[in-house]
Amino acid sequence: MTDLSKPWPFGLSRRNALPYALGFALLIAALYWLDRPLSVWAQGLPDGVRAFFQWMTQWGESDWILIPGFIAWLLAWLLSLLTCDNLRLAAREIAALAGFIFLGVGLPSLAATLLKRIIGRGRPETWTADAFLTFQPLNWSAWDYQGFPSGHATTAFSLAAVVAFLWPRAFWSAMAFAATVAVSRIVVGAHYPTDITAGAVLGVLGAYAVRSLFVARGWLFTAADGKTGRRPFAALRGLVFRR
Repeated sequence: MTDLSKPWPFGLSRRNALPYALGFALLIAALYWLDRPLSVWAQGLPDGVRAFFQWMTQWGESDWILIPGFIAWLLAWLLSLLTCDNLRLAAREIAALAGFIFLGVGLPSLAATLLKRIIGRGRPETWTADAFLTFQPLNWSAWDYQGFPSGHATTAFSLAAVVAFLWPRAFWSAMAFAATVAVSRIVVGAHYPTDITAGAVLGVLGAYAVRSLFVARGWLFTAADGKTGRRPFAALRGLVFRR
């Protein structure tokens, strides 16, 4: 996964997509047996620890990313229409950057929102000894039956992947941030470990899919010899550092 120049992480490709999907299903099945014990343990952590995770969990919301991202894209796009020469090119670079952040986080988050309502898995608060695995499929209103996958984990990991694509040196810190946000969902009692695992996978793969779209369009990224890399912000750098 640390080789971000590859089209997909972990050696994933069209040829081996089915075995990977089966492996993911087996992983979720294995983690299921830890769902309840880990959920109870996490919710029983000391108050000071839980307070930290309660603060961290807010960063799994997508609004603080998507709203500024859309505004930045819109303003940069309008500026590119009204200006010329280097300023126009710099505005286009900012628009491509903001658009990638918006779509790279927004599309996986939208997918998670739809999937959790279609699947309708009960959250930890619905657990009982007689009904420890409950579903209300095609549920569009009951929050307590919208557990799988975790939307916060999806948002956090898609953002981490987007940041790493743009600035590879930030890979580990971005992933650590995403993991902390995802774990916070267990501590606050909103999700099980399987929920955040599915969200993490969805977030990362969704960000990769958006990057593939940008590569195909020639936006922000280039691809050659099976390697993908970010285009330099030449016009923006020229405006910022010009003498």
